[in-house]
Amino acid sequence: MEEAMEIVNHLFDIVKEISVYPECRNMSKRLYSNLVRRVKLLSPLFEELKDSEGVVGEEQLPALVSLVVALDSAKEILQSVNRGSKLCQALHEEDIAKNFQEVTEQIEKALTEISYRKLHISEEVQEQTELVHTQCRRAKERMDSPDSQLQTDLAMAQKDKEPNIAVLRRISEKLQLQTITDIKKESLALHELAISTEGDTGDCLEDMSSLLKKLKEFLLFDRLDADTSERENSFMNHRSPVIPDDFRCPISLELMKDPVIVSTGQTYERSCIRKWLDAGHRTCPKTQQTLLHTALTPNYVLKSLIIQWCESNGVELPRKQGNCRNKKSSSSVSDCDREAITTLLQKLMNGNSEEQRAATGELRLLAKRNSDNRVCIAEAGVIPLLVELLSSPDPRTQEHAVTALLNLSIHEPNKGNIVNAGAIPDIVNVLKNGSMEARENAAATLFSLSVIDENKVAIGAAGAIPALINLLCQGSPRGKKDAATAIFNLSIYQGNKVRAVRAGIVAPLMRLLMDNGGGMVDEALAILAIIASHQEGKAVIGQAEPIPVLIEVMKTGSPRNRENAAAMIWSLCAGDVQHIKIAKELGAEETLKELLEHGTDRAKRKARNLLELVERTDGVIEKS
Repeated sequence: MEEAMEIVNHLFDIVKEISVYPECRNMSKRLYSNLVRRVKLLSPLFEELKDSEGVVGEEQLPALVSLVVALDSAKEILQSVNRGSKLCQALHEEDIAKNFQEVTEQIEKALTEISYRKLHISEEVQEQTELVHTQCRRAKERMDSPDSQLQTDLAMAQKDKEPNIAVLRRISEKLQLQTITDIKKESLALHELAISTEGDTGDCLEDMSSLLKKLKEFLLFDRLDADTSERENSFMNHRSPVIPDDFRCPISLELMKDPVIVSTGQTYERSCIRKWLDAGHRTCPKTQQTLLHTALTPNYVLKSLIIQWCESNGVELPRKQGNCRNKKSSSSVSDCDREAITTLLQKLMNGNSEEQRAATGELRLLAKRNSDNRVCIAEAGVIPLLVELLSSPDPRTQEHAVTALLNLSIHEPNKGNIVNAGAIPDIVNVLKNGSMEARENAAATLFSLSVIDENKVAIGAAGAIPALINLLCQGSPRGKKDAATAIFNLSIYQGNKVRAVRAGIVAPLMRLLMDNGGGMVDEALAILAIIASHQEGKAVIGQAEPIPVLIEVMKTGSPRNRENAAAMIWSLCAGDVQHIKIAKELGAEETLKELLEHGTDRAKRKARNLLELVERTDGVIEKS
């Protein structure tokens, strides 16, 4: 048993190491990226085995040992490709493709030997591991063809003393040898190759060195031509205007083309903050405050100012934001298995119920994986079929379908495709009648779709709010969070505030607000604050005797919660002497004075207004 856990720990460490390998920028980048992605997908398997000691029996050892050998081979070839000479790999493209093929076959064979039933792993982890197995099986059945144009260009460049400029340019671009720094790195890689092989490379090393010299000369002459062209406009270049700080995205520090506002009031470039949110962050990058919701509101005023500034200063508005990945290249390899998606599409259309369930589950995982898959799945026409399966009598298929739509909706354009396919009523039906996991994922999907303002109206009209309130009361901690987030976002639309109040939202929110150990105080207070801005909502909240708990939050809560509590008390007290009297009796004045000194800007404004209100009504309170 100890030996089994040692092997599991070793597998876990290998996958962890491979998962942080840098992006590959040479000829083998597609093979490299695919292998890294598949290995990373095995991480949950080893995490689960590592966390549940004693599950791995001795009969599983041979399969795990085979997997160790396969992944060690994968690590070796990935390191070799990423650090090695680009010219060497281009000249031996076919051999390297065979090496990747052999490693893929090793992994596929090892996964075949594993008995998932005996490992007692979760269904989702088993599905993900089986998906990797399927991808490896498909990959080993097809061999990548060499780039014939590149091979022709390399042969011509080696043969000719003065190769055609167009040929050298194509080689330079294909191999990403486009700067003198790239050439220096390649020269170092060739030097290390000579040392590691002790010079036993025949004429190959000499050929590569000669070709590298030709590429270097080409780049120097090409740069000289470019410099001549640039000098013609040097005066303008040196007089380029300084971009105002307010026009720069705080993440990329570049001029914004599509500025959006988050719930803290900060503005970011849409693509940059979207990547931040998609990575699982729920804080504002600039202020580090927790985001009440992840809706992004277009900053039309700032966008208009940026356009005016660009026109006045002769600056072209950037077409694409390219520095939101820590200054890495924005041209990433498409990580989308179109062949697999086409096969799954056919199963959805023509398969029996079991095949549809399995295909929907695979699409769910593919859509979760990366943005390329989300685009490819939508382009293949899968969304309408997933919407149809929301009405499936099979609970598991229904759960897969709604979760797949949730994952697809992360890609902004897919939101419109999902709504246009008529999904909202069916998602609401899953929210009302599905399994608990399906209901929770339906709530998350509705939140995702409600980021678009017109969808807030349609979702509210479809009857989602009573079902979300039900989930808020009955769901798991995650389900309650999903329901609360969806309700908050929907309640930005005035008509949905009334729907929420009339559906009985206030009572469960007050219970959550008073349950400090429930982990829902932030969400409950945020929703109450937004509902209190509506007259009917304020009346119902006032009947729930909220002042004591709000004052307690104002004394001991987080800065954002103190701010919301102050805003609610202000809303309730305006025009209601009785609430002011209760607040005064509970010592609200001292708390408000402390908030006036140490609260957020909004909290200070509310505290100041409340203190003035208390002072103005002191005489009325004494008479009453």
